[in-house]
Amino acid sequence: MPRFLPARLLALLILGLLALPGRPASADPAPAPFPDPAPETSAPSVGADPVRPDSPARGSYLGAAAPDTTQILPPPPAPRSTLEAADRATFAATRALKGSPRWAIAETDVAEGAAAILDTFACVLGTRLDEARVPAVIGLLERARLDIAEATRGPKVHYRRPRPFVGNAAPICVQRTQALADSFSYPSGHATQGWAYALIVAALVPSKATAILVRGRAYGESRVICGVHWLSDVTAGRTNGAAVFAALMGDAAFRADMDRARTELGRALAGEGGAPDPALCRREAEGLASVALEF
Repeated sequence: MPRFLPARLLALLILGLLALPGRPASADPAPAPFPDPAPETSAPSVGADPVRPDSPARGSYLGAAAPDTTQILPPPPAPRSTLEAADRATFAATRALKGSPRWAIAETDVAEGAAAILDTFACVLGTRLDEARVPAVIGLLERARLDIAEATRGPKVHYRRPRPFVGNAAPICVQRTQALADSFSYPSGHATQGWAYALIVAALVPSKATAILVRGRAYGESRVICGVHWLSDVTAGRTNGAAVFAALMGDAAFRADMDRARTELGRALAGEGGAPDPALCRREAEGLASVALEF
């Protein structure tokens, strides 16, 4: 049965426990109640690494025509608000997933970029695609990634929200580094990229759109399981990714590249590509079904 995490109920429970006297210490300390904002020297996390030097990407599609996602997204939850309490409760509750199958998926979902996202969708596509076989698809995704990164950078720098693991020793699924601690949390760049890519791939393979979008949603939610983003960062990331995709669909060059990628991907899926490991896909399906986050 899925583990449902009623965030608001958990928030009230945790706040009540904090008020009890003689509360024992925990092996993994709970998050500090309300950490100070990130210092002004913090480096922004744009949510996407620079495009590789050997990438076929030629520069962003949208440029100056990109939507202003800082205006599109709502502000993150205010300090000491009900929504922030829900974020903190979800972070605390999901620390118990360390070592679980869902945690292992979150560790895998740390990888980002065009080639990584094709691996992410391998089970739902039924084919493991070598990037050398689909250069038009890789070029499309890598070029769109520049617009995705730009759409993430603006809100991150504007809101400067600290990540959930800052100020506490709770477990996360990646190595703690100062660069990660000093980067900003809202919105999630992984969730933005994962949802935008899921929308693109679903448009390329509409017969598998449902499964692709389900996996794209889970890719973003892995950031909550991992402990490096708040739940509201991920929901904002999906809105962010959808805004980028909508703008991209209005660009003639993007649509032309979509047409080429659709033809190429159709041939690749119909060919003799390597099938993903059935056992791996079964574990992925079971792991994703084991946890359901409540938004």
